Amino acid sequence: MPISVIRRVVIAASLAVVALPGTQAQNASSVKLLKSVDLPGYSGDFDHFAVDYDRNRLLLAAEDHGTLEVFDLKTSAHLRSVAGFGAPHSILVRKGSPTVLVTDSEKQGATLRDAATYAKKSPVLLTPGSDTSKYDAVSNVLYIVTGGKDVDMKTANLEAVNPDTGAKLGMVTFQDNHVEAMAFVDSDPRLFINLTQTNKLAVLDRKTLKVLNIWPVSPAQQNAMVEFDPAQHRLYVVCRAPGMVVVMNSDTGAVVNTQPAPLRADEVQYDAASHRLYVPGGEGYMGIYDTLDPNHLKQIEKVTTARGAKTALLLPAQHRLFVAVSPGDTKAMAKVLTYEIK
Repeated sequence: MPISVIRRVVIAASLAVVALPGTQAQNASSVKLLKSVDLPGYSGDFDHFAVDYDRNRLLLAAEDHGTLEVFDLKTSAHLRSVAGFGAPHSILVRKGSPTVLVTDSEKQGATLRDAATYAKKSPVLLTPGSDTSKYDAVSNVLYIVTGGKDVDMKTANLEAVNPDTGAKLGMVTFQDNHVEAMAFVDSDPRLFINLTQTNKLAVLDRKTLKVLNIWPVSPAQQNAMVEFDPAQHRLYVVCRAPGMVVVMNSDTGAVVNTQPAPLRADEVQYDAASHRLYVPGGEGYMGIYDTLDPNHLKQIEKVTTARGAKTALLLPAQHRLFVAVSPGDTKAMAKVLTYEIK
């Protein structure tokens, strides 16, 4: 093979996966792109995914397109686009439930919908600006962030909701106009949530919604995403200014370690069993981190994805990672990328 051809092959390979020094080799990447599904005619940003195992569907909130996108879970084929939303953000789907709950930060507000047809059944009466959410399956409570600067409020809330009826069960108000993602696990009563405006992490009791602690996230600003590993007593807080994963002790709030991360991340996914943390970034790459040593987080790969690829969903049992590619304000093609996790 001519040297010029060999050089082109090597350069192409290096653009696909960059293994960092002392970690995995290029030909031993832990992810493999299986499929790329184009979504012509979309603009703006996508937000969060959800999985409907009962109906073999993958759902995606098209925040700026005002739709719910439906895909075949096994093949990733795009099945349909459901209109009638303002700015959908997160989707709760539960096995055996006849309804799904979709948050929406526009005037349409959060809604309960038929899980098969997505027809609107009833509104969920919350403070305007319903956005990110997380479900406690043991207590059957959905926690939803509402309010904030996007709806011209100086404060934001965390509201507890019964997902069967939409009834509000409780609420806590933060003196921040920008509150982002939260993390908790079944085995621990605490909830950790990012107070992004003031660069802090709040610790709450999930049942009472009482604030137990507020910890500064000192190494970086715009802390937005967080994952919790109770076995190792670690929080992985993803910040945007600069792009960084800040590792904190979940008992004390002490900063243990930091690692660089994509600047335009809008998601973090964690598989505690394999000690892998995935941070997709809008710059066009995904950072993959090894958490095996709780005191020394290691970035082991930078995987090229696509510009705008900043939200994702990891399904460890299926060895799948789905990534949404948002075109933003460009004319780039919107996509959903499906990866196999090795």
